[in-house]
Amino acid sequence: MSGFSVSRYAPERSVWSKLTARDSVVRRLDWPLLGSAIALSLIGTALVYSATRGRDALTHGDPYYFLLRHALNTGIGFALMVGTIWLGHRTLRGAVPILYGLSVLLVLAVLTPLGATVNGAHAWIIIGGGFSLQPSEFTKITIILGMAMILAARVDAGDQLHPDHRTVAKALGLALLPMLIVMGMPDLGSVMVMAVIVLGVLLASGASNRWIFGLLGAGAAGAVAVWQLGLLDEYQIARFAAFANPALDPAGVGYNTNQARIAIGSGGLTGTGLFQGTQTTGQFVPEQQTDFVFTVAGEELGFLGAGLILVLLGVVLWRACRIARETTELYGTIVAAGIIAWFAFQAFENIGMTLGIMPVAGLPLPFVSYGGSSMFAVWVAIGLLQSIRVQRPMSA
Repeated sequence: MSGFSVSRYAPERSVWSKLTARDSVVRRLDWPLLGSAIALSLIGTALVYSATRGRDALTHGDPYYFLLRHALNTGIGFALMVGTIWLGHRTLRGAVPILYGLSVLLVLAVLTPLGATVNGAHAWIIIGGGFSLQPSEFTKITIILGMAMILAARVDAGDQLHPDHRTVAKALGLALLPMLIVMGMPDLGSVMVMAVIVLGVLLASGASNRWIFGLLGAGAAGAVAVWQLGLLDEYQIARFAAFANPALDPAGVGYNTNQARIAIGSGGLTGTGLFQGTQTTGQFVPEQQTDFVFTVAGEELGFLGAGLILVLLGVVLWRACRIARETTELYGTIVAAGIIAWFAFQAFENIGMTLGIMPVAGLPLPFVSYGGSSMFAVWVAIGLLQSIRVQRPMSA
């Protein structure tokens, strides 16, 4: 009897036991992060429907046109998150060269006859059936993964404490190529997000401060040069002019921002009620299902509803910061930091332009705005964050 083992004769753990065990993927997921992202997507579904249900020219007479497509995009995005968690960020680390190459080819394809112009930006590939692809959204992910792979390689291997100058230069070169292609589309909003991602990644990597200040100086000098050399398109110059002087052309280039502020201001504390906004039902705000979706929340849900969106975005960023802090590998820290920089700046720019405190840049509100490419990309990013949390050592 001395060799008797209870575990030998114990029944196999049930499926429920496996799912709820301390070391299970389900238990180790960051549920506040996941719940906040799901809540934002659900709110976005209602706002997109409210913004589009009466616009027959957009919906081809089907009031559920955008609602169904937004729900489908969200479902596909959620499936991509599950797939990303299943593969794991470490597996994707080995596939970075392939993913990076594909993303560069896709943004190059936009510059061919396959590309299409939407709202002044030649940044889309029309797939058909009412669907299109914006490759620059996926380029944000490959820049994060590619830079993280280069900057963390020798640090995670124990050869260095911080990335050296040569390593940082290689990482910047990797990011610069797609940024230049996207700039040529032109898609200034996406380039701005990518630049913030690069800064966030470098800060998290422990790179020398000389690189940070040098890039900030180079960015300022580059912006001045682009403006002085006339490299911006007319619509981009007009947007900056309207931002600097909202009264410059209220019926023209300043119309979007003025109508957006009227919509948000009319909502008051509790809003006019879902589907009851006069600015929304009257179709006064253009692109209200995409870039200006926050105006629907401001008008119909009021300060409290719009504030809830801000709180949920804050929870996403808070949990992402916690994941970045608690991981034991530099690669995971850099990936999480790049996602934080991406989400934080894009949300600030999107909401800021509806309030008139930022120039109009054509950036969607993460999880909320209508758009398949954006929805797929942000849910893949959530999958990366969850993978970093799931794959950390249990003692961490």
